[in-house]
Order: sequence, then structure tokens, then C-alpha cells
Amino acid sequence: MEQSRGRRDNLYRIIFESDTEAGRRFDTWLIGLILASLVVVLLDSVERVHLRHADALYYLEWAFTSLFTLEYLMRLYSAPKPWRYALSFFGLVDLLAILPAFIGLFYPDAQYLMIVRALRLLRVFRVLKLRQYLNQANYLLGALRGSRQKIVVFLLSVTTLVTVFGALMYVIEGPRHGFTSIPISIYWAVVTLTTVGFGDITPQTPLGQAVASLVMITGYSIIAVPTGIFTAELANAMRQDGGLKRDCPTCAKASHENDASFCSRCGNPLFPRETQHERT
Repeated sequence: MEQSRGRRDNLYRIIFESDTEAGRRFDTWLIGLILASLVVVLLDSVERVHLRHADALYYLEWAFTSLFTLEYLMRLYSAPKPWRYALSFFGLVDLLAILPAFIGLFYPDAQYLMIVRALRLLRVFRVLKLRQYLNQANYLLGALRGSRQKIVVFLLSVTTLVTVFGALMYVIEGPRHGFTSIPISIYWAVVTLTTVGFGDITPQTPLGQAVASLVMITGYSIIAVPTGIFTAELANAMRQDGGLKRDCPTCAKASHENDASFCSRCGNPLFPRETQHERT
């Protein structure tokens, strides 16, 4: 019993941890296999390559699938709480990385879903200890959370605009000019407002062209709004992280810029008089 537990502990350290030489070697080989399997999936989607090397690609894919299935079973075996790992983010990604191969036995096109294995490359952050990149990612996540409500309001406003413009164009142009329904007209409004302009549906009447011009100008006016919102929140997040880790003694406002001597809210000194004199 103790021998089995010790074997599971050793296997856990190798598979789940990267602080040991064996763990780093395992993760490095795993990332290499993931990259190789992605190359096989990409090449198999190219018709010319598939016709010439279908058998070789098939056997390679099943070799990778067998290795990843074995790895997944080893993770379940060595994990202290297998269900907790199975329901975690990486556990679900590991499962999704092998399921398409078996589903492909019944639905051949499902095998291309194995591209989800690209998500497994996120383990490179754990292998290479790229903490500085993770800190930058935290800035982005903080900015997204801070701008969530503003962006939702913006999207609701844009949705209202394209609905109004779409309905208006349906009334003006009608089915004889390609605007066969309000949903199709809303599709045209979205394409025009975002300045994509596929050109599959175009207004023909002078009034419709005038409305289309208004939609285009509106698109240029509002397209930078979410970018500005996100940029402001990102700058605010980075400013707060680089600020002083102390509160204003007068109004208790937290976080100030590194070179600040006075509170940005109430204007009172952040430091006692003698300390402020030392700083200057």
C-alpha cells in the first residue's frame, strides 16, 4: 500500500510539478508532442498533403492520441482528487484534446476539432516560469473587468443603432434590392457600421444611399469607443499597481503615483513635513 502511494506521489511530482528536473523534462516533451500533433492536424486539412500522405498522417494522429490518452489516465491516477482535476480547466482541456479522435471514428470531420490541443500550450507559462507575462495578463484582465459595464452599455447602444438602421433600410430599399427581411437588413447595417463592407447587399435608391452614408460616418465615429474605454482602464490599472502602497492620511484615498507628494483627491500632503523635506 505504501509502495503504491509512493509511486503515485512520484508520478504526481513528475506530471503536475515543474520544480524538479524530471518534471521540467516531462513538460518539455509534452509541449513538443502537442506542437507536433498540431502540425499533423494542420497538414491533414490541406487537400494535396492529405491525398499524398493520408495513411502516414492517420497513423501519426492515432499515435499522438494514444500518448495523450495515456497521459490523461496517468494524471487521473496520480491526482490526489481525480474528479477535481477532471473538472478543472486543464483537466477539461486535456479531455477535449483526445475526444475528437474517438468521435472522428463516427463523424470524420470531427477530427479537426483536435486543434483544441493548442490550448494545452498554456502550460508553457508553468514550464518557463514566465511570471512577468502573467503579471501583464493580470493588467489586461483587470482592465477588462473595469471596463465591462461601459462596454456592455456601448454594445447595447450599437445593437439599437443597427436595428434601427436595418429596419429603416428594409422600408426604404425593400426585397427588390436585396433587403429581403429585417434580419438581413440588420446584417447589412452591422457590416456597414463596422466598415467591413462585403458588398453583397448594396442600396440602390438615392435615399437608401444617403442612409448608408450616414451609417458609414457613424461607424467611423464610434469604432474607437471600446478601444478608448479599454485603454483608459488599462492605464488606470497599471497606475494603481505602480502607486504608493499607502493611504492619504486625510481622506484615506489609496494608491498614488510614485513621485506624488500630495493627495490627488484632497490636495493634502501624503507624508509628514519632515519626511517630505527628506524626499526633496
